[in-house]
Amino acid sequence: MSLQVVSAVSNSSLLQPGFSLLNFGGHVFFFGQKGWPKRSCPTGVFLLDIKQNELKMKPAFFSKDSCYLPPLRYPALCTLRDNAESDECQYIIHGGKTPNNDLSDKIYVMSLVSKNSKKTTFQCIEKDLGGDVPEARYGHTINVVHSRGKSMSVIFGGRSYTPLAQRTTEKWNSVVDCLPSVFLVDFEFGCCTSYVLPELQDGLSFHVSVARNDTIYILGGHSLQNNTRSPSLYRLKVDLPLGSPAVTCTILPGGISVSSAIVTQTGDTEFVLVGGYQSDNQKRLACNTIVLEDNKIEIVERVSPDWTPDIKHCRMWFGCDMGKGSVLLGIPGATKQLISDANYFYILRCKGAEEDKEEELTAQICSQTSAEDPGDSTPFEDSEEFCFSAEANSFDVDDTDTYNEDDEEDESETGYWITCCASCNIDINTWVPFYSTELNKPAMILCSSGSGHWVHAQCMDLSESMLLRLSEANVKYFCNEHVDLNKGLQTPKKVVHLKKQPMKPLGKKKTMKLSTPTKKSFLRRLFE
Repeated sequence: MSLQVVSAVSNSSLLQPGFSLLNFGGHVFFFGQKGWPKRSCPTGVFLLDIKQNELKMKPAFFSKDSCYLPPLRYPALCTLRDNAESDECQYIIHGGKTPNNDLSDKIYVMSLVSKNSKKTTFQCIEKDLGGDVPEARYGHTINVVHSRGKSMSVIFGGRSYTPLAQRTTEKWNSVVDCLPSVFLVDFEFGCCTSYVLPELQDGLSFHVSVARNDTIYILGGHSLQNNTRSPSLYRLKVDLPLGSPAVTCTILPGGISVSSAIVTQTGDTEFVLVGGYQSDNQKRLACNTIVLEDNKIEIVERVSPDWTPDIKHCRMWFGCDMGKGSVLLGIPGATKQLISDANYFYILRCKGAEEDKEEELTAQICSQTSAEDPGDSTPFEDSEEFCFSAEANSFDVDDTDTYNEDDEEDESETGYWITCCASCNIDINTWVPFYSTELNKPAMILCSSGSGHWVHAQCMDLSESMLLRLSEANVKYFCNEHVDLNKGLQTPKKVVHLKKQPMKPLGKKKTMKLSTPTKKSFLRRLFE
């Protein structure tokens, strides 16, 4: 294992705890920045270009038929491959935190459409599910199992907000453990089924899950209710007969009391466990090798890398699996730095020099993203931590799916996504909030011309202060195209008003028309 220092020279402030890394054909992409994507990259997805120990980020794009994918932090991720030898894959993305600190319950499928030296294009589709749909959460895992020629996704663990009926003013956004239910997701029919197993008593979050064939192994994890890191090792076995699926759980010895660890795959059946926390105030610097065989798991400790003093003594760390046995690690920068949110980054390579030349990974890697932003809570809480899972096998993707790929609210047909003017640039696929009052839809304002019509405030070049003033005042607003027309309609009223004033001078003009002899005759009679 070797540790390499990386210098982040562009957009380094985006690499904060909570991000995810997606590996498409050996190319690594960054996803899940804190806050809304910057307008330099509306999609919030960047290609990580690492050359000569320098990390640069290049913006990626989405196709026209893609749904909007918010920059989710620490969702559950899972890769899909057409077959074991193929480099092409898709990613399943479930849950996570949105930029406005809401939790997502949506599930997306993300695939690579095209890539060249200048531009990378993705397609993102939202899948609609029915039945026992998992509640919005983060800090959980998603894996795929294969049994009797069938495949299903398995979702377990995580954290959620306190239910609305139980919230108080003091604890409005307090997080709680999700119930220890196991969810089977059938993509073919678009339905979910939940299972309650007596062996799973706690809703674990930031655990590690490793899957092979029809079996999932759950390792570690943190329970908020008990404030403990589980030392147990759970084995979930999923049987998919023609009838109803059967899910069983067995508690095995040899577990590790750790939370927020990272898993990277180094071989067909071999994984490396890195990082995590073994207590609230102590990182776990030890590493382990996990070997999966049929109905068997072996966990042994391995030689740790030569951690730098900065890593050993830092208060927290975060990172993500890059694929092919490599891990990107980050630690907070010194407080004396000019940029307060700058971090230091390392690449940990878990494969030897000879192993790096082997064939590319043939197994599916599922993972959770890195930790929550340290500004949201106190250090060393699991809500800040990171956790990843992995699967040892790939599975076929059915291209003839029949899912509803439209947005849940069908926003493409609502007024928010209109073309309000000739220069309108609001696109459902690339829109990002422009005003602080916007959450998930662009701000609009009604033009009073004619019967009235809506326009985007941003396209009208309205400042935020002006937008707020117009929304509070009971005044009519006219868009850029109709403001001149409105002035023209007011002109006749002003002209009519001006024509009423010259009435008095008309009498003077009438007097001036009298001839001079007439004036002399009038004066003579007046003085006689």
